[in-house]
Amino acid sequence: MLEVRDLRTVFETRAGRVCAVDGVSVAVRRGECLGIVGESGSGKSVTFASVMGLVKAPGRIESGTIVFDGRDLRGLSPRQMRAVRGRDMAMTMQDALTALNPALSVGEQIAEVLEAHDETLPTRGAARRAAIRKASVEMLGLVGIPSAETRLRQYPHEFSGGMRQRIMIAIALACRPKLLIADEPTTALDVTIQAQVLELISDIRKEFGMSVALITHDLGVVAEHCDRVMVMYAGQVVEEGLTAEVIGAPKHPYTQGLLASIPRPALRGEPIHPIEGQVPDLIDLEPQCRFYSRCSQRRERCLAPIEMRAIGPAHNARCILAGEEET
Repeated sequence: MLEVRDLRTVFETRAGRVCAVDGVSVAVRRGECLGIVGESGSGKSVTFASVMGLVKAPGRIESGTIVFDGRDLRGLSPRQMRAVRGRDMAMTMQDALTALNPALSVGEQIAEVLEAHDETLPTRGAARRAAIRKASVEMLGLVGIPSAETRLRQYPHEFSGGMRQRIMIAIALACRPKLLIADEPTTALDVTIQAQVLELISDIRKEFGMSVALITHDLGVVAEHCDRVMVMYAGQVVEEGLTAEVIGAPKHPYTQGLLASIPRPALRGEPIHPIEGQVPDLIDLEPQCRFYSRCSQRRERCLAPIEMRAIGPAHNARCILAGEEET
């Protein structure tokens, strides 16, 4: 469904060039859920903002290919890209309260997407308005918002955090896209609401046969909902593969560190083991392992550029030790 190759997205700043996405390759297959994991600043959101054509100055895509459902997105005009965005692929943002327009009712915001992309609607007049209203009510019902007829007239601030996230999903799914990019859909929600939102995305994916790219910090969420996982660090993919393989037998020290830092009930009373150090400054980085300064397994060889290595048929890692016997 989506194939990205060697994507490089940069931002020109007064301090220098920030390479937020550096040579990222990612594929999302039809009907699957791909989890994208990494700490803040690793390039997760910028990668998929690049896919959606949402990177604005001073940012730009410097190189790479983005092919969606057989179409080269980088070759499309802004108008052609707008026709794809919202209809064939859609994205939910991290914070629903700031992403939704506070001056428009929920119904108006769903209608805006339908007006722009739904070619099955009547062309004009009362029939068109009635069809849009009916479709909007159906979308709110689909994402589990009760009394949809009444709530269409309400504004974002009149909903709870979980309800606003559901509205974001309803807007994204209004035209039944082939790919949903869910960027931290459970940010700032309590655990019960998080579970409800994730189950909603999972159920809709199965119902529509839709592909999902789920951007998250939470490896527990990935383990439960994603078929494959891609781990990012400092603008690069450092490990990717089937979720069970990556979580069951991580090969990159960063992935190992993420898993080791997760609190577990079985380890109650024992200290959590964080990853020491800080993410490197992304301005004018040296051509070496990005994780070098924080890695307990570093070698002199790590100071050279490191490519992804195949560990198995569907498991790759960007580490010189991947696939080697530990000494």
